[in-house]
Amino acid sequence: MPISFFAENLYNETMAKRFLQYYENTAQIVWNQFMEATWNYVTNITKKNQEEMLHKDEEKSKHMLYFGTRVHLFKNTRFQDPGVKHMLSKLQNIEKAALPEDELREYNKLLAYMKTTYNMGQVCLNEGPCMPLEPDLKEIMATSRNQKELLWAWQGWRDAVGRTLRANFVHYVELSNKAARLNGYRDMGALWRSKYESDKLEKDLEHLFHELQPLYLNLHASVRRALYRYYGPEVIDVKGPIPAHLLGNMWAQSWVKILDLVLPFPNKPPEDITKIMRSQHWNPEKMFIEAENFITSLGLLSTPPEFWEKSMMEMPSDGREVECQASAWDFYNGKDFRIKKCTEVTIEDLLSIFHQMGHIQYFLQYKNLPVIFRAGPNPAFEEAVGSVITLLASSHNHLLDRGLLSRQHQDSEEELNFLMGIALDKIAFIPFAYLVDLFRWKVFDGTIQKDAYSLEWWNLRLKYQGLCPPIPRTEEDFDPGAKFHIVANMPYMRYFLSLVLQFQFHEALCKASGHKGPLHRCDIYNSRTAGKLLEDVLKQGSSKPWPEVLQNITGKTKMSAKALMTYFKPLLDWLVTENVHQGEIWADFSCFFEEKDTDKVKFLSLKLELEQAKLGQWVLLALSFVMFLVALLLACRLCSREKKSLAQDTSAQDTSVQDTSRQDTGSQDTNLLKTPANTYFLGIAMKPSQVAKRQWILLGFCLILLLCSIGLIIRIFTQHHRKPPWMRAEWWSWN
Repeated sequence: MPISFFAENLYNETMAKRFLQYYENTAQIVWNQFMEATWNYVTNITKKNQEEMLHKDEEKSKHMLYFGTRVHLFKNTRFQDPGVKHMLSKLQNIEKAALPEDELREYNKLLAYMKTTYNMGQVCLNEGPCMPLEPDLKEIMATSRNQKELLWAWQGWRDAVGRTLRANFVHYVELSNKAARLNGYRDMGALWRSKYESDKLEKDLEHLFHELQPLYLNLHASVRRALYRYYGPEVIDVKGPIPAHLLGNMWAQSWVKILDLVLPFPNKPPEDITKIMRSQHWNPEKMFIEAENFITSLGLLSTPPEFWEKSMMEMPSDGREVECQASAWDFYNGKDFRIKKCTEVTIEDLLSIFHQMGHIQYFLQYKNLPVIFRAGPNPAFEEAVGSVITLLASSHNHLLDRGLLSRQHQDSEEELNFLMGIALDKIAFIPFAYLVDLFRWKVFDGTIQKDAYSLEWWNLRLKYQGLCPPIPRTEEDFDPGAKFHIVANMPYMRYFLSLVLQFQFHEALCKASGHKGPLHRCDIYNSRTAGKLLEDVLKQGSSKPWPEVLQNITGKTKMSAKALMTYFKPLLDWLVTENVHQGEIWADFSCFFEEKDTDKVKFLSLKLELEQAKLGQWVLLALSFVMFLVALLLACRLCSREKKSLAQDTSAQDTSVQDTSRQDTGSQDTNLLKTPANTYFLGIAMKPSQVAKRQWILLGFCLILLLCSIGLIIRIFTQHHRKPPWMRAEWWSWN
């Protein structure tokens, strides 16, 4: 009793506040050092920088472990200050820091290895240079219309990265689950879901997906039909799933790069904004300044000088290996914020910069909060803020105002073309954003076993996306590992939820700015009222529960797909009309592979490279000739021996008859009953009549071998002169 009384008085609310202040003072230093070391590594991938990053990661984990274990001493149920209770609750989840020191070190090295393998992955031509993902392979996937070239890039990237990391991913799952259990969760998927503070998250997600599914299904049917018109029945089945390499993106998560193939009204194509930007001599710095101008026009904060001095805005020209995955960074000192991006002068990269600058604005707004609260109220909020900035900046009115479009007005057909471009980015992403973590959650909880990773990955992609791999996949492959977020241990469901939230934010901001009319025409540039509404939300960080924050900006406490469906209603109406006219429905797709479009051929039921199969044919031909000659020689030899044997047997019988005449009658009767001497066939003694029969069988077998040899000769030479598709030079040509 005295001990309990002492503990209650020692770990009271006043002490809790001191404890949290101590955490705040130390966390800023530890987290800043970790971010600096990580930045140094991803902007200059070397062994030395990796070791320093791992060292700082260990220090951060020790810091989390120290405070995470001691926070349980405080019985915060009796505390009065809700902020104190909220911070103490957040400190209890220490994630990977809960692992024993040796396993934590192993886990950190494993993650670093997987990310490095991904970042340095390349695909090499047979005779030519090797190509990294950015910008080379992405450029091929975005611009090529040669399905053989697309297949080469698609398969090459998965062979170079996915296959390599399969075994590492299995071990990563084991250590992740152990860390989750040490934090009190049954697996890592449960730990990730806990950040949304909802017991019915999975049901809510499923409900949202089904709300959005009709829009995706109609888009899929329209795109499938357009690709069929372009590539033909040899590449795509108009009633079947879409091959995953034809959609303009390495992961088929965004289809905007095939807009020219799927425009509702191709006689009214949109202006090429990338071409306009280049003609106006845009560069990466100008692109960042443009995004900054948009944000500050809303009355929001401008970026500090450190941002412009320290950000990596384009690929370094000094030969450094870097991680090009675009990202925004908070260095936890209230003044240092950066973006890392290998910028190309394209409209896609310009909008990506708007997104990342949205993250930076979030950091700036909550920089004065305690470190624990420097995040969105749930992981999807930060993504949604970046995405809504991008959505607003991509409106026709804004791009026209910024000199990136010349046509003053859009007619109804041009508006549908515009909405199709947005849909190919946003709507096409819906099922992919949903299934990535659906896959990982099933892996973490054991529903998907390690010997079925490829099977279940493609089952999900078929079920939700209506896609198939362009070539058969096996369990030696690991296509999920070809996506950065999966090998980098980054939860993905935030992107699915941010799709919904960004349109809710968009509707609220447009209403605050006084916009009237269709949502896709909204431009809030220079609207201080809309900026103030957004600022009030961003300043709260994660200090309030997310339903309360959502209510502050939208007036509602639940995520809803209604705003998104309203935005795309004109396009959905057009898609439904077209699909009904064409009789398009979503069938129960299945993936079926024919051997007509493969780089390998079958030989004796084995899938071999073409040259290996040709060599096998010649070897088989040679063996057939050898066997034929051996059998023929053996038959001749046996016939010759048989003739000699018969002659000797006849002579022996004559001699035997003469000898028996000299013997008595009893002996004569006995000898007459003796059987004639046996002959031999393949070393086996038997009657002459049986030998003759087997000789005929052997000769028949020799004749069959001869016919097979002749048939194989005809096949080989026919192939050589006819040259089927996979043996022609143009089959391998990209032109």
